[in-house]
Amino acid sequence: MTHAAPAAPFWNRQRPSGMPSHRYRDAHERVDLPLTEREWPSKRLTQAPLWVPVDLRDGNQALAEPMDPGRKRQFFERMVQMGYKEIEVGYPSASQTDFDFVRLIADTDIAPDDVTIVVFTAARRDLIERTVQSIAGITNPVVIHMYTATAPMWRDVVLGHSREALKDLILAGGRDMLELAGELPNVRFQFSPEVFNLTEPDYVLDVCNAVTELWDARPERPVILNLPATVEIATPNIYADQIEYMHKRLARRDGVILSVHPHNDRGTGIACAELAVLAGAERVEGCIFGNGERTGNVDIATLALNLHAQGIDPEIDFSDIDEIRRTVEHCNRIEVHPRHPYVGDLVHTAFSGTHQDAIKKGFAEHRARAAAAGKSEREIEWRVPYLPIDPADIGRSYDAVIRVNSQSGKGGIAYLLESEYGIELPRRLQIDLARRVQQHTDESGAEVTAAAIWEIFAAAYLAPATVAVHPATFELSSFESSDVGGAQRTQITLRSRGGDTHSAHDGAGPVEALAAALAAQGAPIEVLELHQSSIGQGNDSEAITLIEYRHPGGVGWAAGRDRSTITATLAAVMAAANRSAVAAPVSPGVVTA
Repeated sequence: MTHAAPAAPFWNRQRPSGMPSHRYRDAHERVDLPLTEREWPSKRLTQAPLWVPVDLRDGNQALAEPMDPGRKRQFFERMVQMGYKEIEVGYPSASQTDFDFVRLIADTDIAPDDVTIVVFTAARRDLIERTVQSIAGITNPVVIHMYTATAPMWRDVVLGHSREALKDLILAGGRDMLELAGELPNVRFQFSPEVFNLTEPDYVLDVCNAVTELWDARPERPVILNLPATVEIATPNIYADQIEYMHKRLARRDGVILSVHPHNDRGTGIACAELAVLAGAERVEGCIFGNGERTGNVDIATLALNLHAQGIDPEIDFSDIDEIRRTVEHCNRIEVHPRHPYVGDLVHTAFSGTHQDAIKKGFAEHRARAAAAGKSEREIEWRVPYLPIDPADIGRSYDAVIRVNSQSGKGGIAYLLESEYGIELPRRLQIDLARRVQQHTDESGAEVTAAAIWEIFAAAYLAPATVAVHPATFELSSFESSDVGGAQRTQITLRSRGGDTHSAHDGAGPVEALAAALAAQGAPIEVLELHQSSIGQGNDSEAITLIEYRHPGGVGWAAGRDRSTITATLAAVMAAANRSAVAAPVSPGVVTA
């Protein structure tokens, strides 16, 4: 059935694309959605669900090169280290590798006693037997997870069963599970009606209730009912409606752990999982970074860190995100995208000038607030603009928070110089330097590093112009201050191509004396503003002086550095004098705020 598109408003000039969209039906036409009174929209997330990573089974079967035993073990041990307490480890009846890995768990101590092992099987007796054989001797809690597809297209085309026949098949598998493993005290059961989201609600409810009745679901030995969005076909609110429908109507609800398993075909798997938890789900299956068939399984890292960003403990430790990523990339042989939420290399990085300026000011406010409260910066509320969480929470440094390219502005450039070299630039110098850096990036078209910014800074303000460059330049040969009759006297010796010039200045300190000596030689410099800081720490530190100065050609900036503060300041004055004589104007450019 097709729907006529409503008339577009005058300001919307989009026109039909010509794509054959009429071939597809929306979710409302594909499955009955009986829920009319919804409670989930008014709910709030308050605690983490039980996370169940399925990387070793569902994620593994989606890899071009499935994991070998070594990679499986490494991945499993990383998940244990992170704090997962229930892990789906394989499909032991489907491959010898999976069977052997389950046996490895049985024969070694790689699984702590409090970690539940989940194994996967179809509802077929020989496969269930093989699965039960694989867990023999495991003393950990074990969940045997049985699945069968229940949606109409799967029933009719793939399995060739009516509703009644498929229900009988599922219950036969359930009876086999009871016969072969029902007496094992450490074993519980799980059932997944695969493609739940495309199955008629009344049918899937009937099947699930029949399964929990068969398995005698009760609070002391609960049954897991896992309701997968196996192929995502609708907006997340529809999945939430389906989950709430089941949550409110399931028999033996106090003996059921309601679980979800969203896929990401529409790119909304995260939202589906979050809304499903609001709708009554207590357990979420997914892959740590979302690997899985087609566009992937739901991404547990994003879900968990979304909770963290709302002040809710995710109950899984992501404090060393890069080490986790290295493990996952090695085991999956797939690189994590640089824009992957929380995990990618660029997710805490700002290139935009306006973003950089806000982040720089946010960091300054954060430090000041911590100091005023007498607390560590890690203790106080995080509210730095454009950074949803503190990168340090997941083991990231602040080194890559701000990176500079042609889109960047003064705030980012100043941040990099301050964070890498300890130099705090006055605002007007930030603007002047940003123009020079932007000219460089416009010409190169590439990102510029902190080291490259330092080189631009040094060439523009710091590196001295020598007498060999231009006949009008000078060199400070020596200076000496002394006390004569209670008054300060400073002697200055300037060297130029014309030779040395000596001058003595009574009642003047070194800076004033040097300015007077330069003025007498036709190079007047008026220091308008002076800023001092240090580069490095301890015995290796150097002073750096930044001055804004006026000269006959206008106003400029210069810098000097030395272990001595006064020598650094005099070097800045000399740089100003020499640059005012030889420097050509910087080409004007558009500076991002």
